[in-house]
Amino acid sequence: MENEWIISDNSLEEKDLLKNESLFNVSNGYLGVRGNFEEKYPENYKTIRGTYINAFYEDAPIQYGEKAYAFPETMQKIVNVTDSQDIDIIINNEKFSVFQGTIKAFNRYVDIKKGCYIREIQWVSPLGKELKIKITRMASLKYLELFVINYEIEKVNFDEDIIIESSINGNVANFTDENDPRVGSDHAKILSVKSITAEKEVMQIVSETANSKNIVAVTTRHRCDAYNELSVKNTEKSAVAIVRIATGSKIINFTKYNVYTDSRRHENVESFGFEIAEKLSSIPFEKLRETQEEYLNKFWSLADINIVGDEKLHQGLKYNLYQLLQAVGKEEKSNITAKGLSGEGYEGHYFWDTEIYILPFFTLCYPELAKGLLRYRYNILDGARERAIEMGHKKGAAYPWRTIIGKECSSYFPAGTAQYHINGDIAYSYVQYYLATGDFDFVKEFGAEVIFETARIWLEIGHFDKDLFKIDAVTGPDEYTAIVNNNYYTNVMAKYNLKWAVKFYNELKGKDEKILESLSNKIGITEEEVKNFENAYINMYLPYNEELKINAQDDTFLSKAVWDFENTPKENYPLLLNYHPLTIYRYQVLKQADTVLAHFLVEDEADFSTIKNSYDYYEKLTTHDSSLSCAAYSIMASKVGYPSLAYKYFIETARLDLDDTHGNTKDGIHTANMGGTWMSIVYGFAGLRIKEDYISLSPKLPDIWNELSFGFSYKGNHIKVYMKKDKTVIVSEGNSLIVLKLNKTLYEITGDKKLEIVN
Repeated sequence: MENEWIISDNSLEEKDLLKNESLFNVSNGYLGVRGNFEEKYPENYKTIRGTYINAFYEDAPIQYGEKAYAFPETMQKIVNVTDSQDIDIIINNEKFSVFQGTIKAFNRYVDIKKGCYIREIQWVSPLGKELKIKITRMASLKYLELFVINYEIEKVNFDEDIIIESSINGNVANFTDENDPRVGSDHAKILSVKSITAEKEVMQIVSETANSKNIVAVTTRHRCDAYNELSVKNTEKSAVAIVRIATGSKIINFTKYNVYTDSRRHENVESFGFEIAEKLSSIPFEKLRETQEEYLNKFWSLADINIVGDEKLHQGLKYNLYQLLQAVGKEEKSNITAKGLSGEGYEGHYFWDTEIYILPFFTLCYPELAKGLLRYRYNILDGARERAIEMGHKKGAAYPWRTIIGKECSSYFPAGTAQYHINGDIAYSYVQYYLATGDFDFVKEFGAEVIFETARIWLEIGHFDKDLFKIDAVTGPDEYTAIVNNNYYTNVMAKYNLKWAVKFYNELKGKDEKILESLSNKIGITEEEVKNFENAYINMYLPYNEELKINAQDDTFLSKAVWDFENTPKENYPLLLNYHPLTIYRYQVLKQADTVLAHFLVEDEADFSTIKNSYDYYEKLTTHDSSLSCAAYSIMASKVGYPSLAYKYFIETARLDLDDTHGNTKDGIHTANMGGTWMSIVYGFAGLRIKEDYISLSPKLPDIWNELSFGFSYKGNHIKVYMKKDKTVIVSEGNSLIVLKLNKTLYEITGDKKLEIVN
């Protein structure tokens, strides 16, 4: 039986090491370190040795062969910052390495209950010296600046001195791959060392990016319970601490405290680094480990899901939720990158992934963290307004397709800037947060302004054609179809955005006219403009094909030839790496869920038969070349009555990274897919929906499962759901009245109450 809390892989094959660098990352939302070996690999091994700070970036010029008006001039890119992982153990000039000598035992794993990555090794050197070593590392979830490594070393058959060399290295560069547009392809060396300090018991390297002038410092201290000598020195690009362990010390405990500070968050990175490193290095490692486990105990009490009857997928699910916690920004300057802080894929950018695939989990399981993600979008609202003007719009906010600090980073506008749906996605996430929490104060302070400004953009890019409101020249979620008129997903999300702009305006008008007056003074929102919002959403054109009885993906999609799937070799997927975009655009072929995703997010806009027919049509045309795709198809397979298909797609989401099914986990984990795993269970198999006045459940458990249990927060209550084949039990903890629809029957739950219903 699989241990649901332990993810292990003991392979020392080069290809597996690269993948596991991503899988065994330790991160806390601010700081992330890939799961490299402290003692490094042999020189001929490929590695992506990386340490990243969320939202710490470099500006780089975008090179165009041909440039047009309003193309972005520069892009931001996450920076591989100073490496503090290096530790060598030396016995009589022999360096410990698992790639030489004899390995008598080796175990490598991440403990997602304790929040640590661990290696346990029993090693015999080429000259016969035997050591037992346990290496534990973690990025502290309480002290966000801290990355700590602990060594427990036991001498088995010798008594000579041990030397530990611990260094921090400023000679770092970003990873590049010119053959894959999803990975950075330029600007490898972007960080320069400004100063190095090595004195007494502390080391510090301060570095600066060339263009953005962002500054980062790593400050390092050590604790050792058995040493007779400690010295520090520095070279041009690194600093080294040398610890000599006295003869006679059989068991040694050594801890390396690395504190990262950056100029985007700290006024004086050097002095603050020294201060906090001194403070944190006074805390014994065991105490830090206990604090980490306490944090995770709280997280799992809110977010845990249990599946009885499917242990391997159960383990994958828990791992995915753990990675989401590691990846999520814990303050308002940051968000969640497409790869978390586990790698450099997509250059550390934030996409619509957060709002549609990740925020649902945090909104329902950890609302405080969800609020921070929403605040990030509010904080870059001014930049979105500027981008709208740059794009030729008189009003509104045009959020960037991919960004770090709020400026558009996408150089390929057909699959970037043209995806105006991101404005609707952001508005949708604010509304969903409000429906789940009832927090109208947040709407007043932040949400209403975002929703009004995003609503304005639809009136800017849309137009009335006779009595219908249409939106031309956009790209939907399916990036294998670009620059189309009336993409169903875009139009239905625009309708939702406009509808809620009207609702919030009217609610503010009735409840808090002072806030409305303040907003009117700030952004000029008027009653007449809101009437225009209403007119647009009431008359929004949603493409429909009478012959097929489906919602057409756009005005021309159904008139194209169908892609020749039968004669496309398996090795030609993903298509974007093997065919010119124009070739792909000429066919009916989808990269990921588009109309099917819209039918999940805004299901009330279509009847059941249309939703089912659309699923049947688009499912066979979808390549799932994007990791975002399978979750939507799993959720909607549950809805339309295809349990085996729902389970098949769920399997793809649950272990995509653990089993490296897309072959690119080495570049970082797939955070949106991980959020999609949770959605596949909670929205798919459990059938949860958050409606305006109630919540609903519609259980459809896979045959292999005996029981599913999960919890979520709703309007201040914590609700626990237990689903079996024959019954569903709901336990509510809190004071709010909960209105619940289960299999089309309405129930009311007041206060702390248990409801048991036969399925």
